[in-house]
Amino acid sequence: MADQELAGRVAIVTGAGRNIGRGIAHSLAAAGAAVVVNVRSNKAEADAVVKEIEGKGGKAVAAIADVVDVAAIETMAAAAVSRFGRVDILVNNAALRAEKPFEQMSLDEWRKVIGVVLDGAFICVKACLPHLKKSDAAAIVNVGGLSAHTGAAHRAHVVAGKSGLVGLTRALAHEFAGTIRVNTVTPGLMQTPRPPGQPEPQHHSFSNPLVGRRGVPEDIAEIVRFLAGPRAAYITGQNYQLNGGAYLS
Repeated sequence: MADQELAGRVAIVTGAGRNIGRGIAHSLAAAGAAVVVNVRSNKAEADAVVKEIEGKGGKAVAAIADVVDVAAIETMAAAAVSRFGRVDILVNNAALRAEKPFEQMSLDEWRKVIGVVLDGAFICVKACLPHLKKSDAAAIVNVGGLSAHTGAAHRAHVVAGKSGLVGLTRALAHEFAGTIRVNTVTPGLMQTPRPPGQPEPQHHSFSNPLVGRRGVPEDIAEIVRFLAGPRAAYITGQNYQLNGGAYLS
């Protein structure tokens, strides 16, 4: 692409092996950033995304690390700096979207989802913070969820975690004011593959996009690219709703 507004920048994208995370990794690479493609365990997926990016002339490297593993995430951040020299952009996309009636939900199941969504963002920000503070254009983008705003049955842990992510965004925007811009993007219903045998979530039945279609990863990725770049220099602490009009905030 002619407009490589992120040339010379380095981005870490968690949960980047598929769907929205993969789309974000591609979009940031197209903007000129070197991208650390993080996955929890599926190295084949991460390697495939890296190969795709490199095939288009971009720079990328795979990083296998669970976002709730402090040591692994610190190693990932250090490896990014060792490989590319800096970290300018962090995209907290990794998440679990399990469903379970609240009465049947165990504390361990609650903590597992909250851990990946909210603790994972905390751990990744902490690990990247020393490097982000050295950047002259640092940005953090957190990927939220529509059900955090509409509510949803059988998703108490997901709703709570994603709602907390918006709160974390606002807190960090204040704390890092003038140093790091922090924003959230909240996807709506997405046209992405579901695991075999997994039913359609209950809340999808009342979240119909006005534009007449579900979102695709590129819809989300382009806004993340914008928020990570110089054209969003005056934007921080915001939550961008990207849902085709399914929810009007």
